[in-house]
Amino acid sequence: MISGLLSSSLFVALGGCTGGLPSSSMSDISGLVPSNWSATKQAKAGVDAQWVLRFGDSSLNKLVKEALSENQDMSIAAERVYRAAEAARVADATSKPQLGLGVNGARQENIFVGLPFGGSLISNSFGVNMAVDWEPDIWGSARAGKSAVMADWQAQGLDYRAARSSLAAQVCKAWFALTEVSEQVTLAKEALSIRKKTETAVRERYERNLSEEGGSASQLRLAQTDTASAEADVSGRQGDLEIARRQLELLVGRYPAGKIAASTRLPPIPSRPPAGLPSELLLRRPDILAVERRYAATIKRVKEAKLSAFPSFNLTGSTGTTTDILSNILNSNFGVWSIGASIAQPIITGGRVKGEIRIRKSNQREALATLHKTVLNAFGEVEQALASERWLQRREGEIKKALSLAKDASQAAEDDFRDGNGDLLTLYTAQTRKIQLASQYASLRRVRLVNRVDLHLALGGGFSVAP
Repeated sequence: MISGLLSSSLFVALGGCTGGLPSSSMSDISGLVPSNWSATKQAKAGVDAQWVLRFGDSSLNKLVKEALSENQDMSIAAERVYRAAEAARVADATSKPQLGLGVNGARQENIFVGLPFGGSLISNSFGVNMAVDWEPDIWGSARAGKSAVMADWQAQGLDYRAARSSLAAQVCKAWFALTEVSEQVTLAKEALSIRKKTETAVRERYERNLSEEGGSASQLRLAQTDTASAEADVSGRQGDLEIARRQLELLVGRYPAGKIAASTRLPPIPSRPPAGLPSELLLRRPDILAVERRYAATIKRVKEAKLSAFPSFNLTGSTGTTTDILSNILNSNFGVWSIGASIAQPIITGGRVKGEIRIRKSNQREALATLHKTVLNAFGEVEQALASERWLQRREGEIKKALSLAKDASQAAEDDFRDGNGDLLTLYTAQTRKIQLASQYASLRRVRLVNRVDLHLALGGGFSVAP
């Protein structure tokens, strides 16, 4: 459905419109473009268009493909492109000669009262008429208007591209969130198992009344409290899992039944994509290109308003027949024709023309400011994603090291407690750190994956999924 709409709009816009497209206006913001990124010295050209596939998850590829075909936001965006293409065709048609064909028939009775003219008279009238009306675009006002509409159509197409990329990114993030929550459920269950084992060991000491070994009622209650807290954490994580399932189902266009299967492990971080040069970003990001097209359209609309103050010309012509006998309606002997021309020059408009020019110039300045803002935000997104990439990678390595040490400490504390050489506080502290660091490590890996998706979006590269 969506591909059909876009194919139709492309045919209409390119095949039906003859108005020229506005030239690029990127030179108006050339002063904003730095020579290099500040967060990285790498300037290798090119952007990874296979970034969805790089995560190596076939389930994710299928979900992205499903979302692109079933998500209703994509249908809405496709309809907007279709309407913009139709508007471009209409704008092109209005400046061409208009030809109309009309057939008319009438029967009329006139009644006369009084002498000597009393009585009535019935008359018939039939005719066929073909009329041509054309307002030639002498000054180019209509061409400027058509050019603006064509730029609007381009902007809608670029919005559609941006929406596709955004949806693919949202699906990836939702899939990673679902996978992380699934991991968190597993970790919470493991933590519950650890707490239960500790509670069992403390109870055994308490029941043997080995006070000299640390067995006491307060320690047993503490162990039971930690077990109950771990059970509550499992329930909370499972609730998060249900929510994450439904959020992903909505994104891919399914009913939110909470039945979508989750992966058991987050994928590894793929290699970082090339950042290219900042100037290349202006030619890749669909949101920047869309805003530039709308800015270019405002320039053409200012020109259209200025040219509307020039004289307008109109040519008309008609030919046909008129008769009082229906059978003669196509008889050329009853033919009539006419041809005419007119010229109109606005003289006093009450300030309407000048006011319209001022309004459109204001729209142009606003569009330029929007373009400046969009470009700066785009550069900011790239810089932030590149900087976050570096620090998140470092932090992940540090958390991984800390987790390894925490596992060793927890195992040593358990061994000491079992042998009667360790105290319960040390055991709880070691176990808690291991549990917390394992949870942090899973969350941090998801954050790195999300940041990688943000980096791909910020760089403006396209994407593909498995067929």
